[in-house]
Amino acid sequence: QVQLVESGGGSVQAGGSLRLSCAASGLTYTYTKYCMAWFRQAPGKEREGVADIAGDGSTSYADSVKGRFTISKDFGKNTLYLQMNSLKPDDTAMYYCAADSRKYYCSRPTPTPNYWGQGTQVTVSS
Repeated sequence: QVQLVESGGGSVQAGGSLRLSCAASGLTYTYTKYCMAWFRQAPGKEREGVADIAGDGSTSYADSVKGRFTISKDFGKNTLYLQMNSLKPDDTAMYYCAADSRKYYCSRPTPTPNYWGQGTQVTVSS
């Protein structure tokens, strides 16, 4: 059974940093060959893609987070990360880890995951 479990969310002041983690199980050996992504959803807004990383390690970012967020994966720990720096109040949202086990390269314009985590809340105060 595939499981994606996020952690690392919390409350921070504007300008601060957080690192989100996503532990993947069930995908184990081949998880690194999948498209993995982070999405977020703020209250009253649609879910949006934040960053994604393909099987070859190539990455893509939403314009709103370019230069501030970095997506990466640790092959040995089967863990996906999202390093978030220079956080803004507009970054406040529930953040979700996701995987598309059917794709090596992420779909464009937005990945189409078939597995989702339960989410971790990020709150940025001004």
